[in-house]
Amino acid sequence: MTSQRKESVVLLIQCKDRKGIVARVSGFIHDFGGNILDSDHHTDEETNDFLMRMECSTEGLQIAPDQISEAFAPIAKVFEMRYEVHQTSRRTRVAMMVSKQDHCLADLLQRHRRDELRIDIPLIISNHDTCANWADLFKIPFAVCPVTKETKPEQERHVVSLLREQRIELVVMARYMQILSAEFLARVGCPVINIHHSFLPAFIGANPYRQAYERGVKIIGATAHYATQDLDEGPIIEQDVIRVGHRDTVDDLVRKGRDLEEIVLARAVRRHIERRVLVYGRKTVVFD
Repeated sequence: MTSQRKESVVLLIQCKDRKGIVARVSGFIHDFGGNILDSDHHTDEETNDFLMRMECSTEGLQIAPDQISEAFAPIAKVFEMRYEVHQTSRRTRVAMMVSKQDHCLADLLQRHRRDELRIDIPLIISNHDTCANWADLFKIPFAVCPVTKETKPEQERHVVSLLREQRIELVVMARYMQILSAEFLARVGCPVINIHHSFLPAFIGANPYRQAYERGVKIIGATAHYATQDLDEGPIIEQDVIRVGHRDTVDDLVRKGRDLEEIVLARAVRRHIERRVLVYGRKTVVFD
């Protein structure tokens, strides 16, 4: 039986570090009768960037959750903060993008069915029809959007229109084997998470398992990161590795890598939707 989740509000903060920030934020929650469930913060000593995640229960809170952002604005102004307020009761609307390999898609769909991920999946988009059976099984609309080098701009415009139509808040590239253009990423209007089948920054680009095999590596990895216009260089959310040996073939590396890809992508999606990831520059802080 799934334990009932407590309703809560998450406050995310970024600013330059100064004395008194934690006290002021905690005092703000206290002034409205809130109970802090979780609080964490980090200061980058090289850049002096301060990043904070605070979660408080809505039970006993003497302000409506949708009024917190406006009420917090005067404090944010004093400390020159960028901040976001998120209600954990809201399910994130997520679109999956996939090509022919279905393992990451199938894993996320099953986690979603088990209610391990607080998301809604109104749409799956693919440039092939190979994974349509998974959409049928889980009763999710499946849009086939074929793409060639010549039709890529038109195809991306169509995909963006589909995402906007469904009010998508997060796109997950579950082994979508197309490079998203800078124009697409600028217009999509939400974060995009990609799973790369290597331990970045090693073996960037195509066929990383073949590259790893030819180098005789002793570990292989997988990396989930936010997609940016710089290929495979977006801020990293999650990584993991597994040992391999000299008897492993390329096919063995691919098989072992698939397991890692599923786990790493699922962790990244969970951390994102739980508002545990803060991006600053080319890096992230991921609060446990």
